[in-house]
Amino acid sequence: MAVPSHLCFSFSHPSFLSSSQTTNLCSPYKLSQLSALLPAAPPHQRQTTPRKIRAAGGDFLGDFGARDPFPAELESGFAEKVLGSVDTEHRILIPNISALSLAQQKCSPVSPLQPPMQPEDAQKLLKKVVGWRLLDEEGGLKLQCLWKLRDFKCGVELINRIFKVVEGADHFPNLHLEQPNQVRAELWSASIGGLSMNDFIVAAKIDEIKTSDLAPKKRIWA
Repeated sequence: MAVPSHLCFSFSHPSFLSSSQTTNLCSPYKLSQLSALLPAAPPHQRQTTPRKIRAAGGDFLGDFGARDPFPAELESGFAEKVLGSVDTEHRILIPNISALSLAQQKCSPVSPLQPPMQPEDAQKLLKKVVGWRLLDEEGGLKLQCLWKLRDFKCGVELINRIFKVVEGADHFPNLHLEQPNQVRAELWSASIGGLSMNDFIVAAKIDEIKTSDLAPKKRIWA
């Protein structure tokens, strides 16, 4: 970077320089001439060790700042066991597929050589779906869910809604419309004789279906 050969200064303090020098300083001066005009500092104020100056160039990142607090942190008043607690170890993690909810994941092809899911693994995943239970039958483990609806017509409507959700997943449950007002759904991977991750993904997608308008009306007692 080129160093300027002259600088222009204007001083207004009367005791610093004489009036003639003050007038002449408005014209360009070489650095060597300017340093000769400046009074020398007293010995006790002279700095013997050079200062280290850090240039704030384009590669100086600086402070990015803090994140906004989560709603749960505000509600808890930043109590213990929340991310905002001073005693909590803060980490920024990159989300992966396991961090996503089951309903957001996609079904993958299941090879016939793939072993079925172990019962202990199925029990853990069962906590992530609502209203489903495990059936241990001769053909292997299955997922089953029952809905009590207002009438037979509502049962037909629920089956139509389930079909629209699972059509894109390409993994279909067995659906049974039972008299007078019940729908039963069963999920399993027949090609491996048991459960796979696809069954829990589809169960989670079905859980997101709105069914409140199909449920039996509650009686209001006087």
